[in-house]
Amino acid sequence: MTIDEIILQALREDLGDGDHTSLATIPRKAMGKARLLVKENGVIAGVHIAQKVFAAVDPELQMTTFISDGTRVKKGDVAFEIEGSSISILSAERLVLNFMQRMSGIATSTRIMADRLKGLYTKILDTRKTTPLLREIEKQAVRIGGGFNHRIGLYDMILIKDNHIDFAGGIAAAIHSATAYLQRTGRNLQIEIENRSLEEVKQVLETGGVHRIMLDNFGFPELREAVKLIDHRYETEASGGITLDTIRQYAECGVDFISVGALTHHINSLDLSLKAVR
Repeated sequence: MTIDEIILQALREDLGDGDHTSLATIPRKAMGKARLLVKENGVIAGVHIAQKVFAAVDPELQMTTFISDGTRVKKGDVAFEIEGSSISILSAERLVLNFMQRMSGIATSTRIMADRLKGLYTKILDTRKTTPLLREIEKQAVRIGGGFNHRIGLYDMILIKDNHIDFAGGIAAAIHSATAYLQRTGRNLQIEIENRSLEEVKQVLETGGVHRIMLDNFGFPELREAVKLIDHRYETEASGGITLDTIRQYAECGVDFISVGALTHHINSLDLSLKAVR
């Protein structure tokens, strides 16, 4: 689903047949101005989404941006001003805040984790642990925060996980089946495979045919040994229970990527407010 589709669906959900509180209390021709006020330190994200929301509600609204996406902000900063029909501003207010607060929370958490990797080549990835129908929004926020996107969905990469391996009859069988499927269907997709032990890593190396090896829930000694065994023949990705306190230790084991589901499914929204200018 595209950003524009997400916004239109969200507006239908929120507005229904009209913002009756605003329509009932404010003169139809009333004009006003409001500011997006930052109430908590963090990284701002979603300013470009706010602009799309306001335009979808009322193309005549005029937005002046002071702080762009990806900028570190502090309490008291003003990200933008919006001017025009008072009713239109109020009709868009909650959706703008809902998008921006969540996106800024994700961007802030991502930036904090990405900063822990400074000086290392390891990249931080998100996962598919996203809010249904809001994946594109949340993955944009990860990028704004300095992270990178893993696969978008089930359609743009073959990721062979533990259940696939077990159902397929083993690592070699799963890889061979995936390779045959790509040849049969003419698809050009990368193959990644999840490993749970050094023994499984050895099986993948004997089989070949993949692009990346995911090392799931490995301890530091085992992770370093796995990276040494793989020896840059394939990309490496660490995953499983990685936190802010441990992410640099995982990166120092030499992996190319670290995937963290908590970037999108375990975050606190950044406190923002849209306040009328009197």
